[in-house]
Amino acid sequence: MKDQAKIIAALLVGAAAGAALGLLLAPEKGNELRDDIADYINDLVDTAKNKAQTTASGIKQYSSDAIEKAKSKFNGTVSDLYDYKDDALETAKSTAKAAAEKAQHVAEDVVEEAKAKVKTTANNWNNTIQNA
Repeated sequence: MKDQAKIIAALLVGAAAGAALGLLLAPEKGNELRDDIADYINDLVDTAKNKAQTTASGIKQYSSDAIEKAKSKFNGTVSDLYDYKDDALETAKSTAKAAAEKAQHVAEDVVEEAKAKVKTTANNWNNTIQNA
Protein backbone atom coordinates (compact mmCIF):
# COMPACT_ATOMS: atom_id res chain seq x y z
CA MET A 1 0.00 0.00 0.00
CA LYS A 2 2.84 2.39 0.80
CA ASP A 3 4.46 1.71 -2.57
CA GLN A 4 1.23 2.57 -4.39
CA ALA A 5 0.93 5.83 -2.45
CA LYS A 6 4.53 6.71 -3.37
CA ILE A 7 3.85 5.97 -7.03
CA ILE A 8 0.66 8.08 -7.03
CA ALA A 9 2.46 10.95 -5.29
CA ALA A 10 5.33 10.76 -7.78
CA LEU A 11 2.89 10.80 -10.69
CA LEU A 12 1.08 13.83 -9.28
CA VAL A 13 4.34 15.69 -8.67
CA GLY A 14 5.52 14.81 -12.19
CA ALA A 15 2.24 15.96 -13.71
CA ALA A 16 2.41 19.21 -11.78
CA ALA A 17 6.00 19.81 -12.83
CA GLY A 18 5.20 19.02 -16.47
CA ALA A 19 2.21 21.31 -16.46
CA ALA A 20 4.20 24.09 -14.82
CA LEU A 21 6.95 23.75 -17.41
CA GLY A 22 4.39 23.73 -20.21
CA LEU A 23 2.80 26.89 -18.89
CA LEU A 24 6.16 28.57 -18.36
CA LEU A 25 7.20 27.87 -21.91
CA ALA A 26 3.89 29.00 -23.37
CA PRO A 27 3.83 32.53 -24.78
CA GLU A 28 1.58 34.32 -22.27
CA LYS A 29 1.87 37.37 -20.06
CA GLY A 30 3.36 36.94 -16.56
CA ASN A 31 0.16 37.60 -14.63
CA GLU A 32 -1.89 35.27 -16.79
CA LEU A 33 0.81 32.61 -16.55
CA ARG A 34 0.96 32.83 -12.75
CA ASP A 35 -2.84 32.67 -12.54
CA ASP A 36 -2.92 29.64 -14.83
CA ILE A 37 -0.20 27.90 -12.79
CA ALA A 38 -2.01 28.68 -9.54
CA ASP A 39 -5.31 27.41 -10.94
CA TYR A 40 -3.70 24.24 -12.23
CA ILE A 41 -1.91 23.57 -8.92
CA ASN A 42 -5.15 24.24 -7.01
CA ASP A 43 -6.91 21.75 -9.29
CA LEU A 44 -4.16 19.19 -8.66
CA VAL A 45 -4.38 19.76 -4.90
CA ASP A 46 -8.18 19.37 -5.00
CA THR A 47 -7.85 16.22 -7.08
CA ALA A 48 -5.28 14.81 -4.66
CA LYS A 49 -7.51 15.67 -1.68
CA ASN A 50 -10.50 14.00 -3.33
CA LYS A 51 -8.49 10.88 -4.12
CA ALA A 52 -7.12 10.79 -0.57
CA GLN A 53 -10.63 11.15 0.87
CA THR A 54 -11.96 8.47 -1.46
CA THR A 55 -9.11 6.15 -0.50
CA ALA A 56 -9.60 6.87 3.21
CA SER A 57 -13.33 6.20 2.87
CA GLY A 58 -12.61 2.97 1.03
CA ILE A 59 -10.16 1.85 3.70
CA LYS A 60 -12.60 2.80 6.45
CA GLN A 61 -15.42 0.88 4.74
CA TYR A 62 -13.16 -2.13 4.17
CA SER A 63 -12.10 -2.16 7.82
CA SER A 64 -15.72 -1.80 8.98
CA ASP A 65 -16.73 -4.68 6.73
CA ALA A 66 -13.84 -6.79 8.02
CA ILE A 67 -14.80 -6.04 11.62
CA GLU A 68 -18.46 -6.88 10.97
CA LYS A 69 -17.46 -10.09 9.23
CA ALA A 70 -15.24 -11.07 12.15
CA LYS A 71 -18.01 -10.21 14.62
CA SER A 72 -20.55 -12.28 12.73
CA LYS A 73 -18.18 -15.24 12.55
CA PHE A 74 -17.37 -14.89 16.23
CA ASN A 75 -21.04 -14.57 17.17
CA GLY A 76 -21.85 -17.59 15.01
CA THR A 77 -19.07 -19.56 16.67
CA VAL A 78 -20.27 -18.62 20.15
CA SER A 79 -23.83 -19.53 19.20
CA ASP A 80 -22.62 -22.85 17.79
CA LEU A 81 -20.68 -23.50 21.00
CA TYR A 82 -23.76 -22.84 23.13
CA ASP A 83 -25.79 -25.18 20.93
CA TYR A 84 -23.06 -27.81 21.13
CA LYS A 85 -22.89 -27.39 24.92
CA ASP A 86 -26.66 -27.82 25.21
CA ASP A 87 -26.60 -30.91 22.98
CA ALA A 88 -23.69 -32.42 24.89
CA LEU A 89 -25.40 -31.71 28.21
CA GLU A 90 -28.63 -33.37 27.05
CA THR A 91 -26.69 -36.36 25.73
CA ALA A 92 -24.80 -36.67 29.01
CA LYS A 93 -28.03 -36.43 31.03
CA SER A 94 -29.78 -39.08 28.94
CA THR A 95 -26.73 -41.36 29.05
CA ALA A 96 -26.44 -40.95 32.82
CA LYS A 97 -30.17 -41.60 33.27
CA ALA A 98 -29.98 -44.73 31.11
CA ALA A 99 -26.94 -45.96 33.05
CA ALA A 100 -28.69 -45.29 36.37
CA GLU A 101 -31.79 -47.18 35.23
CA LYS A 102 -29.67 -50.11 34.05
CA ALA A 103 -27.74 -50.11 37.33
CA GLN A 104 -31.05 -50.07 39.24
CA HIS A 105 -32.35 -53.05 37.26
CA VAL A 106 -29.11 -54.97 37.80
CA ALA A 107 -29.22 -54.14 41.52
CA GLU A 108 -32.86 -55.26 41.75
CA ASP A 109 -31.98 -58.50 39.97
CA VAL A 110 -29.05 -59.10 42.34
CA VAL A 111 -31.27 -58.38 45.38
CA GLU A 112 -33.97 -60.77 44.11
CA GLU A 113 -31.35 -63.42 43.41
CA ALA A 114 -29.83 -62.93 46.88
CA LYS A 115 -33.30 -63.14 48.49
CA ALA A 116 -33.98 -66.33 46.59
CA LYS A 117 -30.65 -67.85 47.72
CA VAL A 118 -31.25 -66.82 51.34
CA LYS A 119 -34.77 -68.25 51.23
CA THR A 120 -33.51 -71.47 49.66
CA THR A 121 -30.74 -71.73 52.25
CA ALA A 122 -33.19 -70.99 55.08
CA ASN A 123 -35.59 -73.64 53.76
CA ASN A 124 -32.75 -76.14 53.45
CA TRP A 125 -31.66 -75.49 57.05
CA ASN A 126 -35.25 -75.69 58.24
CA ASN A 127 -35.72 -79.01 56.46
CA THR A 128 -32.43 -80.27 57.82
CA ILE A 129 -33.36 -79.31 61.38
CA GLN A 130 -36.83 -80.88 61.12
CA ASN A 131 -35.43 -84.07 59.64
CA ALA A 132 -32.77 -84.42 62.29
